[in-house]
Amino acid sequence: MSAMEREIPQKVAKYTAKDSVFTDMFKRLPFLLQMYQSLHPEDHTTGEEDLKIVTLQNILVNQMYNDLGFLVKGRLIILVECQSIWAINIILRLFLYLAQTYKDYISENHLNVHSRTKLALPKPELYVIYTGSPFPNMPEEISLADEFFGGDKSVADVKARVIYDGREGDIINQYCTFTKVYKEQIRIHGWTRKAARETIRICMERDVLREYLKDREKEVIDIMSTLFDQESAMKAWEYELTHELAQAQTQVVQFQKQAAQFQKQAAERELANAYKLYKKGLSIESLSDVFGIPVQTLRQSFADYKDI
Repeated sequence: MSAMEREIPQKVAKYTAKDSVFTDMFKRLPFLLQMYQSLHPEDHTTGEEDLKIVTLQNILVNQMYNDLGFLVKGRLIILVECQSIWAINIILRLFLYLAQTYKDYISENHLNVHSRTKLALPKPELYVIYTGSPFPNMPEEISLADEFFGGDKSVADVKARVIYDGREGDIINQYCTFTKVYKEQIRIHGWTRKAARETIRICMERDVLREYLKDREKEVIDIMSTLFDQESAMKAWEYELTHELAQAQTQVVQFQKQAAQFQKQAAERELANAYKLYKKGLSIESLSDVFGIPVQTLRQSFADYKDI
């Protein structure tokens, strides 16, 4: 086992792609508070002690987990997902994350859903931070009812605000800038540790996530390098899959050619047999009924035959 593997927590091996710089940074209260302040700049009284992380953890491989979830003063649940590739199914996942988060909240607070008294639940806020390439008609908000049920107001609905850059200088804006630098360095240096180091150097020079990167430079490089390793493995897997698919397609084409050749030979044998019977006195109309070959086809084919 390598030094890097020893330093990465056990849970990372189960879902390394989710243990990104985003999740690592915002599981730390000082940065989580900055996230909340970016979402609610009007609130000047909430402090670190008022925040509680409720991110769903993937203890077992088949359990759901999300990027970030936190409770604010017991009255507000905020779920945030960071996406580098746009997929509208994120609103469905957020719906499921919210349901599971409420289930955990009810259990931890010993609430009785069968009680006749209405339960007091924290208000939900859902967000998607999109760091990928621009695309046409990028939405400011997405809705489960709109996207999956044609806007039917009679069905359950959840909505999520979509954030692309954040406000200048806030923690969300800095993270989005970090991802842009990161992608540019990968373009220059490939999936290497040098790309990770250059990303951190450039960001610190620009005062982007400086406080976080300054204290966790080695850990961040390890996280990014682990993702690089994953990406390399994924590319190798994709290459192998593509190669196997190409081979399969070649085999299909060969089979189709063989099948076509077999059909052609079978058709030629049928015509030859029909011609023999024609020479023995059977009418073309009778042969058409027997062999299921159109009369015109038989006439055209027989014209090309020499006596057999």
